[in-house]
Amino acid sequence: MAISKFNYNSFNVTPVAGNALSFNSDADGFTTQGASSMVLIKTLTASSSATLSFVDGADSVVLDDTYPVYVFKFINIHPATNNTKLQFQSSINSGSSYGVTMTSTAFFATHSEDGGTSSLSYDANDDLAQSTSFMPLSFDGIGNANDDNLSGFLNLFSPSSTTFVKHFTGTTNATRINTGQSQNYSLESFAAGYFNTTSAVDAVQFKMASGNIDAGTIKLYGIKDS
Repeated sequence: MAISKFNYNSFNVTPVAGNALSFNSDADGFTTQGASSMVLIKTLTASSSATLSFVDGADSVVLDDTYPVYVFKFINIHPATNNTKLQFQSSINSGSSYGVTMTSTAFFATHSEDGGTSSLSYDANDDLAQSTSFMPLSFDGIGNANDDNLSGFLNLFSPSSTTFVKHFTGTTNATRINTGQSQNYSLESFAAGYFNTTSAVDAVQFKMASGNIDAGTIKLYGIKDS
């Protein structure tokens, strides 16, 4: 008689099941296992895109009080224009405009491919003080050679709150083109701040400081029970 084999950790009851079955020490050997607390909401893929926007209620996007924390993940973001920066802003009017007053801080670390040059610096040029400008997520230009890209994440906390300002933290790593030299750098950028509004933030937009997002993916996740 043939024996059917399953993954020993768990398997889904159906493709859309909220719970899975996992094994335990009971006589029947089964128990239910809850789904992950990290829920994929929306994936946007760039193709010579001027902007990528996540708007609550549009195209299956959720950006409200369903989750207390939202995470954007950047995967292989490739600029069309050499030596430009990925940046973002938010909206309180469902994406009709992007320019919520923001205060932020920024620093970065670099290391050259030959190991000869490194730095750790506060970036006074890219922090914002009660500004409606877009906030950079890479604090130097990203290269646009075929293998250059940026990856990382941005956390947004309680965007739907009508009591508190909306905090964010983000980290990215990019291939930085060093103007005038033949080698690239690893550029690790750290951003944090808050949208200084007690209105609900219901949309977030990403774009390059110049030119299009040639390619790459941004994924939006909601974090349950956080």
